[in-house]
Amino acid sequence: MSKRKDNKESGDDKLTRIAIVNNDKCKPKKCRQECKKSCPVVRMGKLCIEVTPADKIAFISEELCIGCGICAKKCPFEALSIINLPSNLHKETTHRYSANSFKLHRLPIPRPGEVLGLVGTNGIGKSTALKILAGKQKPNLGRFNEPPDWTEILTYFRGSELQNYFTKILEDDLKALIKPQYVDQIPKAVKGAVQMLLDKKDEMENQVDICTQLDLMHVRDRNVEDLSGGELQRFAIAIVCVQRADIFMFDEPSSYLDVKQRLKAALTIHSSLKHNVKPISPPHPPVSDKYIIVVEHDLSVLDYLSDFICCLYGVPGAYGVVTMPFSVREGINIFLDGFVPTENLRFRETSLTFKVAETAIEEEIKRVCRYDYPCMMKKLGSFKLNINPGAFTDSEIIVMLGENGTGKTTFIRMLAGKLEPDEGGRTPVLNISYKPQKISPKHQGTVRQLLHEKIRDAYIHPQFVTDVMKPLMIESIIDQEVQNLSGGELQRVALTLCLGKPADVYLIDEPSAYLDSEQRLHAAKVIKRFILHAKKTAFVVEHDFIMATYLADRVIVFEGNPGLDTKANSPQSLLNGMNSFLMSLEITFRRDPNNFRPRINKRHSVKDVEQKKGGNYFFLED
Repeated sequence: MSKRKDNKESGDDKLTRIAIVNNDKCKPKKCRQECKKSCPVVRMGKLCIEVTPADKIAFISEELCIGCGICAKKCPFEALSIINLPSNLHKETTHRYSANSFKLHRLPIPRPGEVLGLVGTNGIGKSTALKILAGKQKPNLGRFNEPPDWTEILTYFRGSELQNYFTKILEDDLKALIKPQYVDQIPKAVKGAVQMLLDKKDEMENQVDICTQLDLMHVRDRNVEDLSGGELQRFAIAIVCVQRADIFMFDEPSSYLDVKQRLKAALTIHSSLKHNVKPISPPHPPVSDKYIIVVEHDLSVLDYLSDFICCLYGVPGAYGVVTMPFSVREGINIFLDGFVPTENLRFRETSLTFKVAETAIEEEIKRVCRYDYPCMMKKLGSFKLNINPGAFTDSEIIVMLGENGTGKTTFIRMLAGKLEPDEGGRTPVLNISYKPQKISPKHQGTVRQLLHEKIRDAYIHPQFVTDVMKPLMIESIIDQEVQNLSGGELQRVALTLCLGKPADVYLIDEPSAYLDSEQRLHAAKVIKRFILHAKKTAFVVEHDFIMATYLADRVIVFEGNPGLDTKANSPQSLLNGMNSFLMSLEITFRRDPNNFRPRINKRHSVKDVEQKKGGNYFFLED
């Protein structure tokens, strides 16, 4: 044992290997154990890969593995992957669940009185890091067979702020609360009226303030199971904010929320820092000793909410590495650049930028077809939507901006011919392809069978494979059962199905839901490129500001009283539309000079006041 350790630690220039065996894909009883038969180390007589018919999955010894990757190539189910890591990470393993499974290196370091933002792709260890920092998971430093005790763990973190942090957690000095990621699961876990559940948890006596801030006053008499996705999200945030605690963790607090609600949620989360502040003798102002950690995929909200950022990089499902804390702008830009300057390490081949007009070619496109739609009115119960007349052309993306309940989905369904207007003319008869907001998988079979059944011509076409399927990484899930897909995987399949159907107009409702920051940018590029190449039109409903501004050629702004009486304006230019929309929200945007991403100005900052005075709520270029 000691010999192996010396071997690993003596060669710092060597690579440390991790072998990942996918539990769902590895089926030793259904294959001929090609991995074991093809492994050169096994042929030399060493037990590098062990698999018996009784085993549920194969076991790969990482100490004996030479990293040739032959087993991964030979596996008929693509269940194995061998990944080489820089050796310095070997000494920085924080947690590993079991042999040949996910491994987390390092931990984010929270600071009292500040909001720590975590950014990284799905499956990279953000939720594992939250569990450890909340004291709900004991870090095993990679030793899953003989987990260390707390004395050893505290010695491991000696000299860092985490030693102090974990000591406080152990002495029960710190109480942690987590707002869960999947709020749609809440009705399965808790039952009863919203008011009753809030009363049970109300320790701060700030329930009325929090509910007012989060627009929950009108739903307090409803049962949890009757709440919509957005209401459940706001309820989950409220439950955390009304309790007395030391560590507040919010896992994806913006999903299901519109832009206005996202900003309100951000301000509410920030306000939980101001409660329970610790008084200090004058003349020093009181300070907050609360820790707040936020995982968020909407980069403009993360930017607005955080005081500093830790990025996570690695291989999803295999390993994740946490960077040191950076300033907000630097942290998000590092994530987008795919390069960590402090470690001189590139973790993504390409950097992501947000030029609004991606190329000058867009201006040169010959827009051949023009379609007009008339003035229309639709009533649904007590809700009334008035639509101003407008026109659209091919090779154009129109983004719909407005709060939840202003009729964006209703308008999309009217364009799709699924709803008839009560007054006014009819929409032009066009071939429509529609991706709904809520995706419920009904297909019994694999993704490949579904694509073959619905879009057979498109999914075997080389151009469609290059433009849509490869960037959305459909190949990696093509043989999985549709019923077993995660939310993000379902979203990518739904987008592929929508774009694969031949149509004049593509109606896409919330393409960013369930996708991580990186996948959102890939999805936005896919939609943009496809609409441009195919010379079609797309109407997109989107609440992620970065994605909306990247996609939009023109915008339709919805205004009025949500749920009662609203109006859809005629399509406007991106600058004018964004200006009027942001004016109603009372927020201003600037652009990052490096990668052109939109950034929300902090309320009442110099830039915010300056732009409001000039009436420039949104800038196309800085």
